[in-house]
Amino acid sequence: MTQYILSLDQGTSSTRAIIYSASGDVVAHTQQAFDMIFPHDGWVEQDPEVLWRTTYEVAQQAIKEAGLTTADVTAIGITNQRETTLVWDKSTGECIYNAIVWQDRRTADRCDAMAADQIEEVALGDYISAHTGLLIDPYFSGTKLAWILDNVPDARVRAQNGELAFGTVDTFLIWRLTEGRCHYTDASNASRTQLFDIHTQTWNEALLEYFDIPAGMLPEVKDNAGNLGEATALSGAIPITGAAGDQQAALIGQACFAPGQVKSTYGTGCFVISNTGQEAIASNQNLLTTIAYRLNGQVTYGLEGSIFVAGVAIKWLRDQLHLIDDVTETSNAFQETGGDSGGVYVVPAFTGLGAPHWRPNVRGMISGLTLDSSRAQVITAFLQSVCFQTQELLNAMSEDGAKISEIRVDGGMVVNDDLCQFLADILGIKVIRPDDVETTARGAAILAALGAGIYPDIESVSVLWALDREFSVNMGAEKRLVLLEGYAKAVRLASAE
Repeated sequence: MTQYILSLDQGTSSTRAIIYSASGDVVAHTQQAFDMIFPHDGWVEQDPEVLWRTTYEVAQQAIKEAGLTTADVTAIGITNQRETTLVWDKSTGECIYNAIVWQDRRTADRCDAMAADQIEEVALGDYISAHTGLLIDPYFSGTKLAWILDNVPDARVRAQNGELAFGTVDTFLIWRLTEGRCHYTDASNASRTQLFDIHTQTWNEALLEYFDIPAGMLPEVKDNAGNLGEATALSGAIPITGAAGDQQAALIGQACFAPGQVKSTYGTGCFVISNTGQEAIASNQNLLTTIAYRLNGQVTYGLEGSIFVAGVAIKWLRDQLHLIDDVTETSNAFQETGGDSGGVYVVPAFTGLGAPHWRPNVRGMISGLTLDSSRAQVITAFLQSVCFQTQELLNAMSEDGAKISEIRVDGGMVVNDDLCQFLADILGIKVIRPDDVETTARGAAILAALGAGIYPDIESVSVLWALDREFSVNMGAEKRLVLLEGYAKAVRLASAE
């Protein structure tokens, strides 16, 4: 009998459900977009009930579209936007505040002040890096959770009384799907909270004390594949057997199982992860040491660079500037200019600069405009900014000792051939695109299949990855250098105080 996996992909701007057969074929695909909330400059929130409702609805729609019932679904895999922080009442499941999104910068001032603090006579930044692999930045969940406890009336007292639960989006969805029976997260999501020791695989007591976070709020940390409860909220009892943060799920969906393999995902933001195997490499270039996945208690680590703005900048061109009516027009603009932005550069720091800069207070900038600058050139510059940012990350990885000869790309933006070609030219290495660019959802399905025993081990699922196209370098070194110097100058201008 055919086995089916339901993959739930709860992202920053939409929620998707994809049903796969055990052989990796897509049987059904449903999606719902939703809006974010921007209360103040640098604040980014989401309605938790929208996250839940869209997840529930796309799951039911996908099962119906596939002509299945919940009884036909073998297992569920969950992947999610990481670092986004929720706190809810354990008795009702209702959140006490909106979800604070990973892009949110409201704790930037606190992060600035934290740089002067210490834990165990060690500079706080060094302590956090040594134990969690992360940096002091508003990006991560720790300061977001502390903000909720400090600013929502009675939150801290209720947390100390054991009434409140914390979780990233995976934890919240597992809680709702299991109707409050399971308070779990997975190792990859836990590693993004700034509260989890990636070496001992435990919540760090010193950091919990520093942020004044009661340990009873925190979920139990599970392997990425295994028993994560039963989803009884979907009119059945489907086992949840896989979960991972979206970028780690994409690494798995790209079959980057060997140390040195690299993937780059282009969704709302852009995230590059290099598999470093069982070695947790400490970066000297402001990259992040993270958990790629944990299976059967064995941790595989990754080195990651995070870009906060990629596809969301194209959405901004459409919704705010109205330069385009549809994202497909960006490809037309690129072809119109022949990839020449006419000296226009974009630094898309709408919510600060991520790796390797980590400048939360920097804001976006368009430079090099003249009276001859055209709409198509501005659009082209926005597309190219994603490639320039990726080059910064790969350069930092190389400085950390990573040897990168090719990169696997995925996400909605990479269906654009011109973007992939420019990326190869700017990086100076081969860019590889799979036939299924939705590798995040596929990675969650792979984990669920592993957890359900459909596949014996992670290496055996490599056959599910298939090539669509390779993009080789066509640009000369001299032209590449000129473009990179132009972008570097734009970053310096945007960062000037």
